[in-house]
Amino acid sequence: MALAAGLSTVHRQVLYKWGAAFAVTTVRTQPLPLPLPRSRTVPSRQLGHTHATGPLRPPTPPAAAAAAAAVARPTSLLTASIFTSVPDLNAMAANRNPEIKFTKLFIDNEFVDSVNGKTFPSLNPATEKKIADISEAGKEDVDKAVAAARAAFNRKSEWRTMDASKRGELMTKLAALMEANKIHMANLEALDNGKPFNDAVFDMDCAIKTIQYYAGWCDKIHGNTIPADGNVMSITRKEPVGVVGSIIPWNYPTLMAVWKMGPALATGCTMVLKPAEQTPLTALFLAHLIKEAGFPAGVFNVVCGYGTTGAFISSHMDVNKVAFTGSTEVGRLIMEAAARSNLKRVTLELGGKSPLVVFEDADVDEAVTIAHNGIFANHGQNCCAASRTFVHEKIYDDFVKKAAAKASARKVGDPFAEGVDQGPQVDKEMFDKVSKLIESGKKEGARVMAGGERVGNVGYFVQPTVFADVQDNMRIAREEIFGPVQSILKFSSMEEVIARANSTSYGLAAGIITNDLNKALTFAESVLAGSVWVNCYDYVVPQAPFGGFKQSGFGRELGEDALKEYLEVKTITIQLPSA
Repeated sequence: MALAAGLSTVHRQVLYKWGAAFAVTTVRTQPLPLPLPRSRTVPSRQLGHTHATGPLRPPTPPAAAAAAAAVARPTSLLTASIFTSVPDLNAMAANRNPEIKFTKLFIDNEFVDSVNGKTFPSLNPATEKKIADISEAGKEDVDKAVAAARAAFNRKSEWRTMDASKRGELMTKLAALMEANKIHMANLEALDNGKPFNDAVFDMDCAIKTIQYYAGWCDKIHGNTIPADGNVMSITRKEPVGVVGSIIPWNYPTLMAVWKMGPALATGCTMVLKPAEQTPLTALFLAHLIKEAGFPAGVFNVVCGYGTTGAFISSHMDVNKVAFTGSTEVGRLIMEAAARSNLKRVTLELGGKSPLVVFEDADVDEAVTIAHNGIFANHGQNCCAASRTFVHEKIYDDFVKKAAAKASARKVGDPFAEGVDQGPQVDKEMFDKVSKLIESGKKEGARVMAGGERVGNVGYFVQPTVFADVQDNMRIAREEIFGPVQSILKFSSMEEVIARANSTSYGLAAGIITNDLNKALTFAESVLAGSVWVNCYDYVVPQAPFGGFKQSGFGRELGEDALKEYLEVKTITIQLPSA
């Protein structure tokens, strides 16, 4: 618990009791001080120290350390709770024209053309130009990929009979190969996604740490012995669910892939993965590394394409589970397909309209930084972005002024250029959606304090935008924008802001900034969200579960809880001989 690190011994004990068993008394006669952390910026959604995603920027390779000067600059997804100065890797490794080695489907450990020979273009959102033609999977290709995954899951296959510790060794080797190739992968991701190169490097480190975390779980998954009544012995076995269809989004292409790959491979499942059509490059390169690491044929397959490719996976009778991250609308379609086919298991990590609440006792500068990173990191393209910033009326005007200044100072441009904080939105569809919602905010009476316009004429660049005087009934306060748009709302009391924070169909995440531990605990207990951050935002670690309430989905990713989503529990009862 990162929060506990900054508390006194007494407060830490209270917090741990609350976190473990909700043992904190509800009688609160006076505020407990909760000091804000020093202003710090972390560049990605995942954090941590030695595991999946550290609060520090990625360790700099020796060559980079000699070539790049240390700079501290806020980027990427996250909280303002922890940070360090980091060398800018651009001078050493950024490459606008990385070699595109893999463009075909990956089925049964081979790169192959689609059966019908169709391709689709992968576009650079910064230039609107084509990067490469990617093989488009049709139904026959999905059938082949699923058949390969099913054969690899056969009970006598190499994968199923492999020692669990050996699976862990393969995953550890995969992580090492990702480390060796992370700069190339970061270039690929910056190219087709548009995120700044340094952020992409950090995302690769996060992905590597996630694979390492789940590698350690491989030989620690076990059943139980149950003290059943009668002269019997009951035991349970944890068995892999089978063939998993994984449909991943474009905002964190590699991270979202490994969030699903990690627990799936650790439990012994096999996988057919469909990357988003906007961002196929790193998934295909990851498939190459899977083969190089020595995974048996069929364990991991990649089929690229549009929504129809995902539909073939979701409705396939030989897929046992679908893991999806994306919009709530598509999540409903996946559930329907799962129900109409073989009642396959489903986990969904869907949309959000997450509140970040700033109380009057907060340090305004600290709060502005946390809120800024909570919404503008990754260009606002984040399912748990702090897209509703509730600020107490006593500090509202000061907060708005400083938030607007910080947004205006944000540098928008070429993802490979030094010092850029924000690249383009991922494609024209998202650019148009964000632009229309910005216009709706203007028309409905919100005040534009910063931005609000397009940047340039080429590429899908949007100015970081700050709206003040936002009302709950405005579209920008109700709809998921998925862009660099901060909506700042005013509130006056705890009960009011809890009700307004919960007044949404979503429940993915929430945050609170306060010096008062009582307020922090009251809010955390009351808000309907799968993750609640106190004096930080978007602090995600691989050891802790992540997922939503309400229409933000169900099931959990990351942590031990994610393993359960890929396991079946089998009960075996044995009649014992009479004494």
